[in-house]
Amino acid sequence: MQKETDVIIVGSGMNSLVCAALLARRGKRVLVIERNDELGGCIRSEELFKGYTHDILSSWYPLFVGSPAYAELKSELHSAGLEFVQGDYSTGVVTPDGRSLALRQDLQDTASRLDAICAGDGKTFAAAAERLFGVDAALTFGLLGKNPYGWEMAKLLWNEWRRRGIDGLAEFGTSSLESFRRWGSRDLRSDLARAAIAPWALHTGMGPDDACSGLIAKLTFAAVVANGMPVVKGGSSNLIKAFRTMIERHGGTFLTGTNVDRVLIENRRAVGVFAGGKELQAREAVVCNVTPTQLYGSLLPDAPPEWRERAQAYRYGRGDMQIHFALSSPPDWCDPELAKVPLIHLTENMEAVCMAVTEANNGLIPARPTVAIGQPTAVDPSRAPAGGAILWIQLQEMPSRLNGDALGEIEVPADGRWNEAVREQVADRVQRRMEKVMPGLGEKIVGRRAYSPADLEKLNCNLVGGDPYSGICSPDQFFWLRPFAGSRGKRGHNTPYQSLYQIGASTHPGPGLAGGSGLLVANQLSRA
Repeated sequence: MQKETDVIIVGSGMNSLVCAALLARRGKRVLVIERNDELGGCIRSEELFKGYTHDILSSWYPLFVGSPAYAELKSELHSAGLEFVQGDYSTGVVTPDGRSLALRQDLQDTASRLDAICAGDGKTFAAAAERLFGVDAALTFGLLGKNPYGWEMAKLLWNEWRRRGIDGLAEFGTSSLESFRRWGSRDLRSDLARAAIAPWALHTGMGPDDACSGLIAKLTFAAVVANGMPVVKGGSSNLIKAFRTMIERHGGTFLTGTNVDRVLIENRRAVGVFAGGKELQAREAVVCNVTPTQLYGSLLPDAPPEWRERAQAYRYGRGDMQIHFALSSPPDWCDPELAKVPLIHLTENMEAVCMAVTEANNGLIPARPTVAIGQPTAVDPSRAPAGGAILWIQLQEMPSRLNGDALGEIEVPADGRWNEAVREQVADRVQRRMEKVMPGLGEKIVGRRAYSPADLEKLNCNLVGGDPYSGICSPDQFFWLRPFAGSRGKRGHNTPYQSLYQIGASTHPGPGLAGGSGLLVANQLSRA
């Protein structure tokens, strides 16, 4: 193995597997090393309760299905057993007082439903979607998907400058930096329409008051409505199995249950890693799917001081909490149409989302957290026994460290750490909140399993403080500046050392399951 490996990849999340699969099918000898016993990073399925298959962390794959990586790998992954399933609906919103909106996988139908709530809001959404997928598509998706320092990006910016002029580029930049609250308050008239779109900013770790949240919320919401919310049939672990089968078919190998202690550097070039008590050599490159603090801390203890300082200054976001319900039968929604929707947000309004974000940012357990309610069995009944159902709950407004409870009901530990008692009290609060729109939910529960931010970090060390996005997506840590500005020409996925690259949610183009950074580095290594 030491003599034959071209590329060593540290970590086995989506970006690692995309990178490994692309390199392997292009003729590179690849070794993937994972510290856990199972591959997948944030992709993990378990039978938490007999007969019920739960995706513990991530579950939905609209970004991957629409990605260039999937387009290249699709046929081989499906021949290895992968199958995506989805229904006719995409997303929706429900308020605790029972107002709701269920949306199909159809931009025009969504615009009509928004107009039915408040005349003009559908037209506003349709115009925004048309711009996102039309006149702004090349620039928006180019900024998110291309190598920010490559020739293709320079060509894109040149062409856009010729088409738009300086004023046009400035207008695009201004609108891209706008917060969702500003856009939503100005251009939407209905509270329910704003409530339907605002929570999508949370899915990159932003809040509706943050810079760039207007672009991200509109883009994510429109993409989900246009393309749906696919899941992996039988559980997300089947995606990992398909990747492994494909990579091994092309000569790739895996080491699990093996911690990488450090990257081996000779003459300012990465030549391998020290892992499992052995030196493993890489002829061409080492690719690390880790956070900046890990890379320039334990893996590179002798990294240049300026790089260590940048890594230490890198900031992580709020914590996430997951709750999984196994039900004897599907929930009885206040609006029966919601039973068909794969992912629904429960919130009072946009302002409630903003308030929950502010409370969590200040270390408080939110009084009224936004609840992302996933219903995988609405599109994949195979995950539960006949007649049963599962609920996948995500709470993206939880503090990493606890300073208190916004309602004053939950006593937090003096050390600010999450414990089982606090976790379960929060889960109880969320369940009571859900029962307002799902009457009788408690009588259907076969089992409930909650994971606090601290629990999630234990499952995956890249989720620092339970942050599922491996770093705040603020303008100084997003797009071209993720994870941070380099020096001496070393930017993007490059590092201070030759043949050493960083990928993952902490790098451009940021969090999500599209495999973008894995694709970019695989392309870079394929050209080398």
